[in-house]
Amino acid sequence: MKLSILIPSYNELKTLPEILSKISLINLEKEIIIIDDGSTDGTFDWLSKAVKGNAYPYKIRLFRHERNKGKGSALITGIKEAQGDIIAIQDADLEYDPKHIEPLVKPIIEDDFDVVYGSRRLSKKSETYNVVYLWGNQFLTTMNNVLCGSKMTDSYTCYKAFKAPIIKNLNLSSPGFEIEAEISAKISLAKYKFTEVPVVYTSRRREEGKKINYKDAIKGVLKILEIRLGK
Repeated sequence: MKLSILIPSYNELKTLPEILSKISLINLEKEIIIIDDGSTDGTFDWLSKAVKGNAYPYKIRLFRHERNKGKGSALITGIKEAQGDIIAIQDADLEYDPKHIEPLVKPIIEDDFDVVYGSRRLSKKSETYNVVYLWGNQFLTTMNNVLCGSKMTDSYTCYKAFKAPIIKNLNLSSPGFEIEAEISAKISLAKYKFTEVPVVYTSRRREEGKKINYKDAIKGVLKILEIRLGK
């Protein structure tokens, strides 16, 4: 089975080289799809040279948004372009280590699960940004569980893997971080065969480039309500 790894990126030149080097260790047939979401730090130029020069021992397909549209828009572009049987998401920062991708997709390959989440709460080694951030994540996860009938422990995790037809048919539309809420709500309501695996998460600080904030949490709440009430 071929794996498509989607990497939405906005001004992540400092971390992308290490991320791409670590992906080299993933022992699966794979394509890497990087969506540069209007970066202004030279990311796209660097990526273009890396792709042209075959800097990494795997296929990279590079796409670009001329202006910053948001993580959701970048993921929607990547999902549309993905050609693999399985689609997994990897953020361009170093909060998640690519070494967790193989365990993430293993339940799909070996046990025929439809969707697998990498849960930060199932790992005793994860580090959160701050307690308010943790509370926000727990609230959104609980809200999704109550309203959409799921039993998730971490609905806003970056690490998600899907059988490709499932994620392609969700008809995602959220432009920003609220796409995490949209995905989790739609997956939960559809009752796909779902499981979670533990992943280690090491949060970076705001000055290091962390982008999600309380406004994104509010958008997430509204998105869950929109999807649940519209069902």
